[in-house]
Amino acid sequence: MKKMMVVLALALSGAAGAAPRRVVVASGDCKDAELSSQTKAFYNALMARPGENVLSAADFTERLFPMPSGSFEDIKRQLDAAQGQFYEARYTRTAQALEEVLKQVARLPVGEARWKLYVEAQLLQALNYRAMNRVKESDDAFRNVLRLDAQYTLDPDYYTPSTRQAFDKLRKELAKTKKVKLSVKSTLPASEVFLEGRSMGQTPLTLEVLAGTYELALKNGDAVSFPRQIPVQGEETPVLVDLAYEGSISASPFPCLASSDDDDQVLSHAVRMGGTLGVEEVIVVRMERASSGPKWLAATVLNVEGGQKLREGGFKTQGLDAPAESLTALVDYVTTGKTQPSVVVVNPNIQPPWVSTADASAATSTEAKSGSVRPLRVASYVVLGVGVAGLAGAGAMRIAAQPDWTALQPHINDNNKVDANDTAGKEILGRLSKKAQVLNGLLIGSGAALATGAVMYLLSPEPPPVSVGVTASPNGAGASISGTF
Repeated sequence: MKKMMVVLALALSGAAGAAPRRVVVASGDCKDAELSSQTKAFYNALMARPGENVLSAADFTERLFPMPSGSFEDIKRQLDAAQGQFYEARYTRTAQALEEVLKQVARLPVGEARWKLYVEAQLLQALNYRAMNRVKESDDAFRNVLRLDAQYTLDPDYYTPSTRQAFDKLRKELAKTKKVKLSVKSTLPASEVFLEGRSMGQTPLTLEVLAGTYELALKNGDAVSFPRQIPVQGEETPVLVDLAYEGSISASPFPCLASSDDDDQVLSHAVRMGGTLGVEEVIVVRMERASSGPKWLAATVLNVEGGQKLREGGFKTQGLDAPAESLTALVDYVTTGKTQPSVVVVNPNIQPPWVSTADASAATSTEAKSGSVRPLRVASYVVLGVGVAGLAGAGAMRIAAQPDWTALQPHINDNNKVDANDTAGKEILGRLSKKAQVLNGLLIGSGAALATGAVMYLLSPEPPPVSVGVTASPNGAGASISGTF
């Protein structure tokens, strides 16, 4: 049975233009400099066409593997500068600087060095908030350290007795707080699990943690998952990470999907990646090198929503640089369907010339077993994904409303109301009311989409198991659905 994963993400970016929103990725050995160079040349030729709306390599990296603005040493110097401002009693500027430091720390590669820098920044933030008489925020910063390292102790040479007492008191309170079971599994066995950059063990892993939102990442050799914000709540939060898929994607030196022996799996991963990125089409570029004869530069266009291969073509090339005319002709074909003499167009019933005899036999066998994609089932995943994305959006809106709710508390009188002459309180209440309306709309819309998707799913033949994932944070929200069909 052919396996395909369909993933949908709630995109919080601007609307695309008239042309389909596309992304170009290489496929093959992602460390192959020639493959990266030829794919980048294809991307540049595509971008040279007027009106094209193509995801840039920088945007690709920012969405899947956000990178810090500087090196580890640069961020450490930013933290040292913030500490200097703290000693000068410039507390507001210190708080702003530390927020930026923590944002950059979260983009560093996972590991012990990142965790230590994270702890230093959180502890300094806690001291700074205490100096500003913001005790709750200070405790939150302390809690961010203790929730992942309950045995952490403050250095008596650096922290005052009162600060250490408050820290130890919070430790005792957290020890009595009810925990949530977080279970993490991976499609690659024995993958290392990181929370906020700290190694917590290997999959399958079950932890007892405090309720809250954590950044989760998995690593297995060179395979690294997308960083994701996981809301941990209720009795248990199960998480399954498809590291075999996520680890096959790299962003440097150019967006790439690592090849495998199963071409269908590569194309399935490409479709899934397109859903994660929120694009409409994925163009997969690859270099095909036969044991003898010329090389071929081939490109395949995939429709993300339907999981369909729209067009495929290629041309012969020799040397390190593809002929400019042939490259332009290939771009014209994959974007418009207009054939060119220099481009070999793939016929569904005939194997392309860049596929070897052995590969052709394997592909024929796979196609005979796999059958066709079931549109109703794909559509059910799409509608379910919209519903799940709506729930994720509601979660994000709830998180976004929390600061206003906290700010409103001092304005509430003994009657649980805001005084009529309290202008500031009424302004905050108005903002909360608008966010509540948006939240209710998202909940109603997501409920309708989930109900419709469920009916479509039940009507599709051989309903497969479904895995649903939702992430939400103040910066955005995401949702994913995966199924076998």
